[in-house]
Amino acid sequence: MDIFNSILTWVMKKRIHQIELFIKYPLEVQQDVFTYLLDTAKNTEFGKTYGFSGITSPAEFAGRVPVRNYEELFPYIERMMRGEQNILWPADIKWFAKSSGTTNARSKFIPVSPEALEDCHMKGGKDLIALYLNNRPDSRMFVGKGLSIGGSHQINQFDPSGGSSYGDVSAVIMKNMPLWAKFVRTPSEEVALLDNWDEKLERMAREVVQENVSTMAGVPTWTLLVLQRVMELKGVNDVSEVWPELEVFFHGAVAFGPYRKLFESIISSPRMQYMETYNASEGFFGIQDTSTHDEMLLMLDYGIYYEFMPFTGLDKEEPKVIPLAEVEVGKNYAMVISTNSGLWRYKIGDTIRFTSLSPYRIKISGRTKHFINAFGEEVIVENAETAITYACGQTNAIIENFTAGPVYLQQHRQGGHEWVIEFARPPQDLAEFARLLDKRLQEINSDYAAKRQNDLALVAPVIHAVPRGTFYRWMKKRGKLGGQNKVPRLSNNREYLNDILEMVNHPV
Repeated sequence: MDIFNSILTWVMKKRIHQIELFIKYPLEVQQDVFTYLLDTAKNTEFGKTYGFSGITSPAEFAGRVPVRNYEELFPYIERMMRGEQNILWPADIKWFAKSSGTTNARSKFIPVSPEALEDCHMKGGKDLIALYLNNRPDSRMFVGKGLSIGGSHQINQFDPSGGSSYGDVSAVIMKNMPLWAKFVRTPSEEVALLDNWDEKLERMAREVVQENVSTMAGVPTWTLLVLQRVMELKGVNDVSEVWPELEVFFHGAVAFGPYRKLFESIISSPRMQYMETYNASEGFFGIQDTSTHDEMLLMLDYGIYYEFMPFTGLDKEEPKVIPLAEVEVGKNYAMVISTNSGLWRYKIGDTIRFTSLSPYRIKISGRTKHFINAFGEEVIVENAETAITYACGQTNAIIENFTAGPVYLQQHRQGGHEWVIEFARPPQDLAEFARLLDKRLQEINSDYAAKRQNDLALVAPVIHAVPRGTFYRWMKKRGKLGGQNKVPRLSNNREYLNDILEMVNHPV
Protein backbone atom coordinates (compact mmCIF):
# COMPACT_ATOMS: atom_id res chain seq x y z
CA MET A 1 0.00 0.00 0.00
CA ASP A 2 2.95 2.38 0.56
CA ILE A 3 3.79 2.27 -3.18
CA PHE A 4 0.12 2.84 -4.04
CA ASN A 5 0.06 5.77 -1.59
CA SER A 6 3.17 7.31 -3.21
CA ILE A 7 1.82 6.97 -6.78
CA LEU A 8 -1.60 8.47 -5.98
CA THR A 9 -0.01 11.28 -4.00
CA TRP A 10 2.21 12.18 -6.99
CA VAL A 11 -0.75 12.11 -9.42
CA MET A 12 -2.91 14.33 -7.20
CA LYS A 13 -0.23 16.97 -6.72
CA LYS A 14 0.06 17.50 -10.49
CA ARG A 15 -3.20 19.42 -10.29
CA ILE A 16 -1.77 22.09 -7.97
CA HIS A 17 -0.17 24.19 -10.72
CA GLN A 18 -3.56 24.43 -12.52
CA ILE A 19 -5.19 25.64 -9.31
CA GLU A 20 -2.42 28.21 -8.96
CA LEU A 21 -3.26 29.39 -12.49
CA PHE A 22 -6.89 30.29 -11.73
CA ILE A 23 -5.76 31.87 -8.44
CA LYS A 24 -3.47 34.16 -10.45
CA TYR A 25 -5.93 34.86 -13.28
CA PRO A 26 -9.42 34.45 -11.75
CA LEU A 27 -11.39 36.81 -13.98
CA GLU A 28 -9.75 35.55 -17.16
CA VAL A 29 -10.55 31.94 -16.19
CA GLN A 30 -14.18 32.87 -15.45
CA GLN A 31 -14.42 34.59 -18.84
CA ASP A 32 -13.16 31.41 -20.51
CA VAL A 33 -15.81 29.40 -18.64
CA PHE A 34 -18.49 31.89 -19.69
CA THR A 35 -17.49 31.66 -23.35
CA TYR A 36 -17.33 27.86 -23.23
CA LEU A 37 -20.79 27.52 -21.66
CA LEU A 38 -22.57 29.75 -24.15
CA ASP A 39 -20.75 28.33 -27.18
CA THR A 40 -21.51 24.76 -26.10
CA ALA A 41 -25.20 25.40 -25.42
CA LYS A 42 -26.00 27.82 -28.27
CA ASN A 43 -27.93 25.19 -30.24
CA THR A 44 -29.98 23.87 -27.34
CA GLU A 45 -33.60 24.89 -27.07
CA PHE A 46 -32.73 27.28 -24.23
CA GLY A 47 -29.72 28.65 -26.10
CA LYS A 48 -31.78 29.39 -29.19
CA THR A 49 -34.58 30.97 -27.15
CA TYR A 50 -32.18 33.45 -25.57
CA GLY A 51 -29.88 33.90 -28.56
CA PHE A 52 -26.70 32.54 -27.01
CA SER A 53 -24.92 32.68 -30.38
CA GLY A 54 -25.29 36.46 -30.44
CA ILE A 55 -24.25 37.17 -26.85
CA THR A 56 -20.80 38.72 -26.69
CA SER A 57 -20.42 39.77 -23.06
CA PRO A 58 -21.52 38.86 -19.53
CA ALA A 59 -23.47 42.13 -19.36
CA GLU A 60 -25.45 41.16 -22.47
CA PHE A 61 -26.03 37.70 -21.01
CA ALA A 62 -27.37 39.24 -17.80
CA GLY A 63 -29.63 41.55 -19.81
CA ARG A 64 -31.18 38.72 -21.84
CA VAL A 65 -31.43 35.79 -19.44
CA PRO A 66 -33.47 36.23 -16.25
CA VAL A 67 -32.35 34.89 -12.89
CA ARG A 68 -34.39 31.80 -12.00
CA ASN A 69 -35.08 29.68 -8.94
CA TYR A 70 -35.85 25.97 -9.16
CA GLU A 71 -39.60 26.38 -9.61
CA GLU A 72 -39.03 28.68 -12.59
CA LEU A 73 -36.53 26.30 -14.20
CA PHE A 74 -38.55 23.17 -13.45
CA PRO A 75 -40.63 23.11 -16.69
CA TYR A 76 -37.38 22.55 -18.62
CA ILE A 77 -36.08 19.98 -16.13
CA GLU A 78 -39.39 18.10 -16.12
CA ARG A 79 -39.11 17.58 -19.87
CA MET A 80 -35.57 16.31 -19.43
CA MET A 81 -36.79 13.96 -16.70
CA ARG A 82 -39.21 12.53 -19.26
CA GLY A 83 -36.38 11.77 -21.67
CA GLU A 84 -36.17 14.87 -23.88
CA GLN A 85 -32.63 15.97 -24.72
CA ASN A 86 -30.88 19.11 -25.94
CA ILE A 87 -33.15 21.29 -23.80
CA LEU A 88 -30.75 23.08 -21.42
CA TRP A 89 -27.48 21.33 -22.34
CA PRO A 90 -26.48 19.42 -25.51
CA ALA A 91 -25.08 16.24 -23.91
CA ASP A 92 -27.42 13.38 -23.00
CA ILE A 93 -28.55 13.73 -19.41
CA LYS A 94 -28.73 10.31 -17.77
CA TRP A 95 -28.46 11.37 -14.12
CA PHE A 96 -30.38 13.74 -11.88
CA ALA A 97 -29.31 14.69 -8.36
CA LYS A 98 -32.30 14.54 -6.05
CA SER A 99 -32.22 17.27 -3.45
CA SER A 100 -35.10 17.72 -1.04
CA GLY A 101 -33.53 20.79 0.55
CA THR A 102 -34.71 21.98 3.93
CA THR A 103 -37.39 24.52 3.11
CA ASN A 104 -39.76 22.51 0.98
CA ALA A 105 -41.07 18.96 1.19
CA ARG A 106 -41.06 18.67 -2.58
CA SER A 107 -37.95 17.05 -4.05
CA LYS A 108 -35.80 18.93 -6.52
CA PHE A 109 -34.13 17.14 -9.43
CA ILE A 110 -30.93 18.75 -10.66
CA PRO A 111 -29.61 17.57 -14.07
CA VAL A 112 -26.06 16.19 -13.93
CA SER A 113 -24.39 16.11 -17.36
CA PRO A 114 -21.32 13.98 -18.20
CA GLU A 115 -19.31 17.22 -18.26
CA ALA A 116 -20.51 18.21 -14.79
CA LEU A 117 -19.71 14.76 -13.46
CA GLU A 118 -16.17 14.77 -14.83
CA ASP A 119 -15.18 18.45 -14.79
CA CYS A 120 -16.98 19.53 -11.62
CA HIS A 121 -18.00 16.83 -9.12
CA MET A 122 -15.16 14.37 -9.82
CA LYS A 123 -12.65 17.15 -10.29
CA GLY A 124 -13.70 18.62 -6.95
CA GLY A 125 -13.10 15.32 -5.20
CA LYS A 126 -9.64 15.00 -6.72
CA ASP A 127 -8.78 18.62 -5.96
CA LEU A 128 -9.83 18.14 -2.36
CA ILE A 129 -7.23 15.40 -2.04
CA ALA A 130 -4.62 17.38 -4.01
CA LEU A 131 -4.96 20.44 -1.78
CA TYR A 132 -4.85 18.33 1.37
CA LEU A 133 -1.70 16.53 0.22
CA ASN A 134 -0.14 19.85 -0.74
CA ASN A 135 -0.56 20.96 2.88
CA ARG A 136 0.35 17.59 4.37
CA PRO A 137 3.37 16.15 2.51
CA ASP A 138 3.74 13.60 5.34
CA SER A 139 0.23 12.21 4.73
CA ARG A 140 -0.36 8.47 4.58
CA MET A 141 -4.01 8.79 3.63
CA PHE A 142 -3.89 6.02 1.02
CA VAL A 143 -2.50 3.36 3.34
CA GLY A 144 -6.07 2.85 4.51
CA LYS A 145 -9.55 3.25 3.05
CA GLY A 146 -11.84 6.25 2.81
CA LEU A 147 -15.12 6.05 4.68
CA SER A 148 -17.77 7.86 2.65
CA ILE A 149 -21.37 8.13 3.73
CA GLY A 150 -23.65 8.59 0.76
CA GLY A 151 -27.27 8.43 -0.19
CA SER A 152 -29.28 6.17 -2.48
CA HIS A 153 -30.42 6.13 -6.10
CA GLN A 154 -33.14 4.64 -8.28
CA ILE A 155 -34.31 4.40 -11.88
CA ASN A 156 -36.10 7.54 -13.04
CA GLN A 157 -39.73 6.40 -13.30
CA PHE A 158 -40.67 9.56 -15.20
CA ASP A 159 -38.57 8.52 -18.20
CA PRO A 160 -40.56 5.95 -20.24
CA SER A 161 -37.34 4.67 -21.82
CA GLY A 162 -35.80 3.91 -18.42
CA GLY A 163 -32.59 5.52 -19.63
CA SER A 164 -31.95 7.78 -16.67
CA SER A 165 -31.66 7.56 -12.90
CA TYR A 166 -31.74 9.89 -9.95
CA GLY A 167 -30.46 9.93 -6.39
CA ASP A 168 -28.54 11.93 -3.83
CA VAL A 169 -25.57 13.61 -5.47
CA SER A 170 -23.26 11.41 -3.36
CA ALA A 171 -24.91 8.32 -4.87
CA VAL A 172 -24.64 9.72 -8.40
CA ILE A 173 -20.91 10.30 -7.86
CA MET A 174 -20.45 6.86 -6.29
CA LYS A 175 -22.05 5.12 -9.27
CA ASN A 176 -19.76 6.98 -11.68
CA MET A 177 -16.43 7.14 -9.84
CA PRO A 178 -13.30 5.60 -11.42
CA LEU A 179 -12.11 2.13 -10.43
CA TRP A 180 -9.15 3.40 -8.38
CA ALA A 181 -11.52 5.48 -6.25
CA LYS A 182 -13.84 2.52 -5.69
CA PHE A 183 -10.84 0.46 -4.61
CA VAL A 184 -9.85 2.89 -1.84
CA ARG A 185 -13.30 3.54 -0.36
CA THR A 186 -15.57 1.77 2.12
CA PRO A 187 -18.27 0.52 2.75
CA SER A 188 -19.24 -1.64 -0.21
CA GLU A 189 -21.37 -0.01 -2.85
CA GLU A 190 -24.27 -2.30 -1.97
CA VAL A 191 -24.35 -1.01 1.62
CA ALA A 192 -23.47 2.59 0.78
CA LEU A 193 -26.44 2.92 -1.58
CA LEU A 194 -29.08 1.32 0.66
CA ASP A 195 -32.24 3.39 0.84
CA ASN A 196 -33.30 2.48 4.41
CA TRP A 197 -31.12 4.62 6.66
CA ASP A 198 -31.60 2.57 9.84
CA GLU A 199 -30.53 -0.62 8.03
CA LYS A 200 -27.71 1.23 6.27
CA LEU A 201 -26.36 2.66 9.53
CA GLU A 202 -26.12 -0.77 11.16
CA ARG A 203 -24.68 -2.59 8.15
CA MET A 204 -22.27 0.23 7.41
CA ALA A 205 -20.94 0.27 10.97
CA ARG A 206 -20.48 -3.51 11.02
CA GLU A 207 -18.67 -3.45 7.69
CA VAL A 208 -16.36 -0.47 8.20
CA VAL A 209 -15.36 -1.50 11.72
CA GLN A 210 -13.35 -4.30 10.09
CA GLU A 211 -11.47 -1.93 7.78
CA ASN A 212 -8.38 0.23 8.25
CA VAL A 213 -9.98 3.65 7.71
CA SER A 214 -7.59 6.56 7.15
CA THR A 215 -9.98 9.22 5.78
CA MET A 216 -13.66 10.11 6.12
CA ALA A 217 -15.98 12.22 3.99
CA GLY A 218 -19.57 13.21 4.64
CA VAL A 219 -22.05 15.38 6.51
CA PRO A 220 -20.99 15.76 10.18
CA THR A 221 -24.36 14.79 11.64
CA TRP A 222 -24.63 11.45 9.82
CA THR A 223 -20.92 10.68 10.15
CA LEU A 224 -21.21 11.04 13.93
CA LEU A 225 -23.95 8.41 14.03
CA VAL A 226 -21.74 5.92 12.20
CA LEU A 227 -18.77 6.66 14.47
CA GLN A 228 -20.87 6.27 17.61
CA ARG A 229 -22.13 2.89 16.44
CA VAL A 230 -18.59 1.77 15.49
CA MET A 231 -17.40 2.63 19.00
CA GLU A 232 -20.33 0.72 20.51
CA LEU A 233 -19.44 -2.37 18.47
CA LYS A 234 -15.82 -2.16 19.61
CA GLY A 235 -16.64 -1.23 23.20
CA VAL A 236 -14.39 1.85 23.14
CA ASN A 237 -14.84 5.61 23.58
CA ASP A 238 -12.23 6.71 21.08
CA VAL A 239 -12.36 6.24 17.30
CA SER A 240 -8.54 6.37 17.24
CA GLU A 241 -8.50 3.01 19.03
CA VAL A 242 -10.48 1.50 16.14
CA TRP A 243 -8.67 3.28 13.30
CA PRO A 244 -5.18 4.43 14.39
CA GLU A 245 -4.36 5.55 10.82
CA LEU A 246 -7.34 7.95 10.63
CA GLU A 247 -5.97 11.39 9.75
CA VAL A 248 -8.61 13.59 8.07
CA PHE A 249 -12.35 14.25 7.83
CA PHE A 250 -13.53 16.05 4.68
CA HIS A 251 -16.85 17.58 5.71
CA GLY A 252 -19.54 19.74 4.17
CA ALA A 253 -23.27 20.60 4.01
CA VAL A 254 -23.36 22.18 7.50
CA ALA A 255 -20.96 24.44 9.39
CA PHE A 256 -18.43 22.42 11.32
CA GLY A 257 -17.81 24.86 14.18
CA PRO A 258 -20.64 23.63 16.44
CA TYR A 259 -19.53 19.99 15.92
CA ARG A 260 -15.76 20.35 16.28
CA LYS A 261 -15.64 19.71 20.03
CA LEU A 262 -17.80 16.62 19.66
CA PHE A 263 -15.48 15.15 17.02
CA GLU A 264 -12.41 16.05 19.06
CA SER A 265 -13.93 14.34 22.10
CA ILE A 266 -14.15 11.00 20.27
CA ILE A 267 -11.04 11.22 18.02
CA SER A 268 -7.96 11.79 20.14
CA SER A 269 -5.25 11.38 17.49
CA PRO A 270 -3.05 14.52 17.34
CA ARG A 271 -2.63 13.93 13.58
CA MET A 272 -6.37 14.36 12.93
CA GLN A 273 -7.26 17.14 10.47
CA TYR A 274 -10.59 18.62 9.36
CA MET A 275 -11.19 20.12 5.91
CA GLU A 276 -14.25 22.10 4.83
CA THR A 277 -15.85 21.59 1.42
CA TYR A 278 -18.73 23.27 -0.37
CA ASN A 279 -20.35 20.77 -2.66
CA ALA A 280 -24.03 20.53 -3.50
CA SER A 281 -26.35 18.87 -5.98
CA GLU A 282 -25.82 21.83 -8.30
CA GLY A 283 -22.04 21.66 -8.27
CA PHE A 284 -18.78 21.65 -6.34
CA PHE A 285 -17.96 25.24 -5.39
CA GLY A 286 -15.32 25.54 -2.70
CA ILE A 287 -12.48 23.73 -0.93
CA GLN A 288 -10.48 24.68 2.16
CA ASP A 289 -7.01 25.17 0.71
CA THR A 290 -4.96 25.73 3.86
CA SER A 291 -4.85 24.18 7.30
CA THR A 292 -4.56 27.55 9.07
CA HIS A 293 -8.18 28.61 8.58
CA ASP A 294 -11.51 27.17 7.45
CA GLU A 295 -12.21 29.57 4.59
CA MET A 296 -12.66 27.95 1.19
CA LEU A 297 -11.06 28.69 -2.16
CA LEU A 298 -13.75 29.42 -4.75
CA MET A 299 -13.07 26.88 -7.51
CA LEU A 300 -13.22 28.81 -10.76
CA ASP A 301 -12.45 26.24 -13.48
CA TYR A 302 -15.22 23.66 -12.90
CA GLY A 303 -17.52 24.74 -15.71
CA ILE A 304 -19.45 27.11 -13.43
CA TYR A 305 -19.87 30.82 -14.15
CA TYR A 306 -20.60 32.84 -11.01
CA GLU A 307 -22.71 35.90 -10.33
CA PHE A 308 -23.79 37.33 -6.98
CA MET A 309 -26.83 39.08 -5.52
CA PRO A 310 -26.19 41.37 -2.50
CA PHE A 311 -28.13 39.89 0.42
CA THR A 312 -29.45 43.29 1.54
CA GLY A 313 -31.36 43.70 -1.72
CA LEU A 314 -32.86 40.24 -2.13
CA ASP A 315 -36.36 41.42 -1.20
CA LYS A 316 -36.45 43.93 -4.05
CA GLU A 317 -38.58 43.22 -7.11
CA GLU A 318 -35.48 43.25 -9.34
CA PRO A 319 -32.48 42.46 -7.11
CA LYS A 320 -29.07 43.68 -8.21
CA VAL A 321 -26.75 41.05 -9.66
CA ILE A 322 -22.99 41.61 -9.90
CA PRO A 323 -20.08 39.66 -11.45
CA LEU A 324 -17.15 38.23 -9.51
CA ALA A 325 -15.05 41.33 -10.27
CA GLU A 326 -17.38 43.55 -8.20
CA VAL A 327 -17.77 41.55 -4.98
CA GLU A 328 -16.52 42.98 -1.68
CA VAL A 329 -15.02 41.37 1.39
CA GLY A 330 -17.36 40.92 4.34
CA LYS A 331 -20.66 41.29 2.50
CA ASN A 332 -23.22 38.51 2.16
CA TYR A 333 -24.29 37.43 -1.31
CA ALA A 334 -26.75 34.96 -2.75
CA MET A 335 -25.01 32.83 -5.37
CA VAL A 336 -26.24 32.73 -8.96
CA ILE A 337 -24.67 30.08 -11.19
CA SER A 338 -24.63 29.05 -14.83
CA THR A 339 -23.26 25.54 -15.24
CA ASN A 340 -22.17 22.77 -17.60
CA SER A 341 -25.37 20.94 -16.68
CA GLY A 342 -27.59 23.70 -18.10
CA LEU A 343 -28.51 25.62 -14.97
CA TRP A 344 -28.70 29.12 -16.40
CA ARG A 345 -28.49 32.05 -13.97
CA TYR A 346 -29.81 29.71 -11.32
CA LYS A 347 -30.27 30.99 -7.78
CA ILE A 348 -29.26 28.01 -5.65
CA GLY A 349 -30.50 29.37 -2.32
CA ASP A 350 -27.17 29.62 -0.49
CA THR A 351 -25.56 32.79 0.79
CA ILE A 352 -21.81 33.24 1.02
CA ARG A 353 -19.41 35.86 2.34
CA PHE A 354 -16.06 36.67 0.76
CA THR A 355 -13.15 36.67 3.19
CA SER A 356 -10.50 37.43 0.57
CA LEU A 357 -10.34 38.67 -3.03
CA SER A 358 -6.81 37.52 -3.81
CA PRO A 359 -7.40 34.67 -3.96
CA TYR A 360 -11.19 34.54 -3.90
CA ARG A 361 -12.04 32.76 -0.66
CA ILE A 362 -15.49 32.33 0.83
CA LYS A 363 -17.45 31.13 3.83
CA ILE A 364 -21.02 29.86 3.66
CA SER A 365 -23.17 32.27 5.65
CA GLY A 366 -26.59 30.66 5.29
CA ARG A 367 -29.58 30.11 3.08
CA THR A 368 -31.68 32.76 1.37
CA LYS A 369 -34.76 31.32 3.08
CA HIS A 370 -33.10 30.48 6.41
CA PHE A 371 -32.95 33.51 8.69
CA ILE A 372 -34.91 35.19 11.48
CA ASN A 373 -36.10 38.69 10.71
CA ALA A 374 -39.44 38.89 12.50
CA PHE A 375 -38.49 42.19 14.17
CA GLY A 376 -35.83 43.64 11.87
CA GLU A 377 -32.99 41.74 13.60
CA GLU A 378 -31.74 40.03 10.40
CA VAL A 379 -30.12 37.04 12.10
CA ILE A 380 -28.54 34.71 9.55
CA VAL A 381 -27.29 31.14 9.95
CA GLU A 382 -23.66 32.19 10.30
CA ASN A 383 -24.62 34.43 13.25
CA ALA A 384 -26.43 31.56 14.98
CA GLU A 385 -23.58 29.09 14.45
CA THR A 386 -20.97 31.57 15.66
CA ALA A 387 -22.97 32.37 18.79
CA ILE A 388 -23.74 28.78 19.72
CA THR A 389 -20.12 27.75 19.17
CA TYR A 390 -19.01 30.57 21.48
CA ALA A 391 -21.52 29.62 24.18
CA CYS A 392 -20.40 25.98 23.99
CA GLY A 393 -16.76 26.98 24.29
CA GLN A 394 -17.42 29.14 27.35
CA THR A 395 -19.50 26.51 29.18
CA ASN A 396 -17.69 23.34 28.07
CA ALA A 397 -20.89 22.16 26.40
CA ILE A 398 -21.08 20.05 23.25
CA ILE A 399 -24.06 20.10 20.91
CA GLU A 400 -25.53 17.50 18.57
CA ASN A 401 -28.03 19.71 16.73
CA PHE A 402 -30.14 22.84 16.99
CA THR A 403 -32.77 24.99 15.32
CA ALA A 404 -34.26 28.37 16.18
CA GLY A 405 -37.19 30.58 15.26
CA PRO A 406 -39.20 33.61 16.40
CA VAL A 407 -41.57 34.08 19.31
CA TYR A 408 -44.22 36.38 17.87
CA LEU A 409 -45.47 39.54 19.51
CA GLN A 410 -48.74 39.01 21.36
CA GLN A 411 -50.85 41.08 23.70
CA HIS A 412 -48.91 41.59 26.96
CA ARG A 413 -46.03 39.57 25.52
CA GLN A 414 -42.94 40.78 23.73
CA GLY A 415 -41.28 39.02 20.87
CA GLY A 416 -38.09 37.02 21.02
CA HIS A 417 -36.25 33.96 19.76
CA GLU A 418 -36.72 30.36 20.79
CA TRP A 419 -34.02 27.71 20.42
CA VAL A 420 -34.26 23.94 20.50
CA ILE A 421 -30.85 22.43 21.26
CA GLU A 422 -29.80 18.80 21.58
CA PHE A 423 -26.67 18.54 23.71
CA ALA A 424 -24.16 15.72 23.69
CA ARG A 425 -22.79 17.31 26.84
CA PRO A 426 -25.13 19.92 28.37
CA PRO A 427 -23.87 23.02 30.17
CA GLN A 428 -24.10 23.00 33.96
CA ASP A 429 -26.16 26.19 33.85
CA LEU A 430 -28.54 26.48 30.89
CA ALA A 431 -29.43 30.06 31.85
CA GLU A 432 -25.78 31.06 31.66
CA PHE A 433 -25.48 29.32 28.30
CA ALA A 434 -28.47 31.35 27.04
CA ARG A 435 -26.92 34.57 28.39
CA LEU A 436 -23.64 33.91 26.59
CA LEU A 437 -25.38 32.99 23.33
CA ASP A 438 -27.43 36.19 23.51
CA LYS A 439 -24.33 38.25 24.36
CA ARG A 440 -22.38 36.89 21.40
CA LEU A 441 -25.29 37.46 19.00
CA GLN A 442 -25.42 41.10 20.10
CA GLU A 443 -21.67 41.47 19.53
CA ILE A 444 -21.74 40.15 15.97
CA ASN A 445 -25.12 41.51 14.80
CA SER A 446 -25.84 45.20 15.40
CA ASP A 447 -29.47 44.88 14.26
CA TYR A 448 -30.09 42.16 16.84
CA ALA A 449 -28.29 44.23 19.49
CA ALA A 450 -30.46 47.27 18.77
CA LYS A 451 -33.66 45.26 19.15
CA ARG A 452 -32.38 43.64 22.36
CA GLN A 453 -31.38 46.92 24.01
CA ASN A 454 -33.49 47.32 27.15
CA ASP A 455 -35.69 44.50 25.78
CA LEU A 456 -36.96 47.08 23.30
CA ALA A 457 -38.32 44.69 20.67
CA LEU A 458 -36.75 41.38 21.69
CA VAL A 459 -36.51 39.75 25.08
CA ALA A 460 -33.78 37.28 26.00
CA PRO A 461 -33.87 34.01 24.02
CA VAL A 462 -35.63 30.94 25.40
CA ILE A 463 -33.72 27.67 25.11
CA HIS A 464 -35.20 24.17 25.23
CA ALA A 465 -32.66 21.41 25.90
CA VAL A 466 -34.15 18.28 24.34
CA PRO A 467 -33.13 14.63 24.84
CA ARG A 468 -30.44 13.05 22.67
CA GLY A 469 -31.92 11.48 19.57
CA THR A 470 -34.65 14.13 19.22
CA PHE A 471 -33.43 15.54 15.92
CA TYR A 472 -32.81 12.05 14.53
CA ARG A 473 -36.44 11.11 15.32
CA TRP A 474 -37.67 14.39 13.85
CA MET A 475 -35.71 13.99 10.62
CA LYS A 476 -36.90 10.38 10.38
CA LYS A 477 -40.48 11.53 10.82
CA ARG A 478 -39.97 13.95 7.92
CA GLY A 479 -38.36 11.27 5.72
CA LYS A 480 -35.02 13.12 5.68
CA LEU A 481 -32.50 10.71 7.18
CA GLY A 482 -28.99 10.44 5.75
CA GLY A 483 -27.57 11.63 2.47
CA GLN A 484 -27.40 15.39 1.91
CA ASN A 485 -30.31 16.10 4.27
CA LYS A 486 -29.59 18.57 7.04
CA VAL A 487 -31.43 20.14 9.94
CA PRO A 488 -32.73 23.65 9.11
CA ARG A 489 -30.90 26.01 11.45
CA LEU A 490 -33.19 29.04 11.31
CA SER A 491 -36.70 29.81 10.18
CA ASN A 492 -38.67 33.03 10.07
CA ASN A 493 -41.76 31.15 11.21
CA ARG A 494 -42.51 28.57 13.90
CA GLU A 495 -43.17 25.57 11.66
CA TYR A 496 -40.05 23.61 12.69
CA LEU A 497 -40.09 24.73 16.32
CA ASN A 498 -43.72 23.76 16.85
CA ASP A 499 -43.26 20.41 15.14
CA ILE A 500 -40.24 19.44 17.26
CA LEU A 501 -41.70 20.68 20.54
CA GLU A 502 -44.97 18.88 19.85
CA MET A 503 -43.04 15.66 19.21
CA VAL A 504 -41.02 16.11 22.44
CA ASN A 505 -43.97 17.05 24.63
CA HIS A 506 -46.36 14.45 23.23
CA PRO A 507 -44.30 11.39 22.25
CA VAL A 508 -46.20 8.66 20.46
